[in-house]
Amino acid sequence: MVKLDEHPTVKHFYENQLNDNLIEDYLNRFGKIDSSWLIDLCKESGADDVGFVEVGCSDLAKDREDILKYIPHSKTLISFVCRMNRSPVRSPARSVANLEFHHTGETVNKVASAIVSKLEKMGVRAVNPSMGFPMEMDKFPGKIWLISHKTVAVAAGLGQMGIHRNVIHPKYGNFILLGTILIDFEVDIYAAPIDYNPCLECKLCVAACPVGAISSDGHFNFSSCYTHNYREFMGGFTDWVEGVTDCDSAKDYSRKFSDSESASMWQSLSFGANYKAAYCMAVCPAGEDVIRPFLENRKTYLDDVVRPLQEKEETLYVVPGSDAEEYSSKRFRNKNVKRVSNGLHPKSARGFMQGLGITFQREQSKGLDATYHFTFTGEEYYEGTVVIQDRSIQSSEGHNGEPDLHISADIGVWLGFLRKERSLIWSILTRKIRLSGSIMLLKKFGKCFAS
Repeated sequence: MVKLDEHPTVKHFYENQLNDNLIEDYLNRFGKIDSSWLIDLCKESGADDVGFVEVGCSDLAKDREDILKYIPHSKTLISFVCRMNRSPVRSPARSVANLEFHHTGETVNKVASAIVSKLEKMGVRAVNPSMGFPMEMDKFPGKIWLISHKTVAVAAGLGQMGIHRNVIHPKYGNFILLGTILIDFEVDIYAAPIDYNPCLECKLCVAACPVGAISSDGHFNFSSCYTHNYREFMGGFTDWVEGVTDCDSAKDYSRKFSDSESASMWQSLSFGANYKAAYCMAVCPAGEDVIRPFLENRKTYLDDVVRPLQEKEETLYVVPGSDAEEYSSKRFRNKNVKRVSNGLHPKSARGFMQGLGITFQREQSKGLDATYHFTFTGEEYYEGTVVIQDRSIQSSEGHNGEPDLHISADIGVWLGFLRKERSLIWSILTRKIRLSGSIMLLKKFGKCFAS
């Protein structure tokens, strides 16, 4: 058996170590990577703009635990953007817009891979999480992403969040896709967030959104956006599968789903999931390279960019009893409104509590002012408090304040009730779910969380 030191691979490593690790001498002398050199490397690899964030940055507090759990050697996050072509994204033909999203998304991943490859050859450990998918689907419907690219991009000085919840780059506007790379070295100069928000607060995204997910006061209804725009992703696909399995025959299926819906789902499964809207991005005029047509003639801009999306005949997917259903039915009578489930089924008591904020329908909560205590038992013990007042929601762990309604339930029964697999009345009669307070408050609570 050949001794380790005499193995050809080991000998070759030691003979070529100095040549292969050219950056190590620099790092040994200065301790940090030169930021200008790293910016050039990233741009030569295809990035349109770059910024660096220290892993200890306070803006990353919510994500730091996951970052260090999955990529423990991380010291610096490289945030970069790749610009999208604007005209395709603005097209009412979603096939054209989605092609641009998919193409640029693939570019982001290729750029990240190229940067990682170059750094790895120089002795720097680097990891590039996916721009979008694939994600950690075993955690769905919880936090399935490793890195919050938007949070990192803002901290890296690449833009600020607009009211449509997209990062707006000062030059390229929101016509960008984001990538992040984590490395095990510090850089000599870190970025800071830009000192203004490129968002013009023109509210064109409010006017264009077909399901009313964006409000003029800055409120964002995650559920409305998720249910429609991501119909052929995750939860929407789950709902479609459940719809298929509930069908008794091909004729029954054809009554529930049109041929175009079936073909669209096939296309998403075959070539990549398609967004149904993203109109908020399409109409956004912010950014130095983007703003000119909007400033030169706003009426022409509205006629050319906004109205074609508003007037497009299409199907809007909404949850029954949701704010989106109410808004879309009144605002867009030229569009077909179809009632569906968002396919979001919490798997635990904690998941149920954490998900309330993203499924909350504030317009359905008008007039409700109540504090709810939850006590879950069985396979999982959990106590939580939910306060709904002034069309807003706050949830916290533990029992806080005096409840107007206290709900005690076996967690398995409660989750079954949420999935519509168990009868609420029967669960109450069998004391699997127990109420201390008015059952009408539970009914009003349920109205706030269309799913």
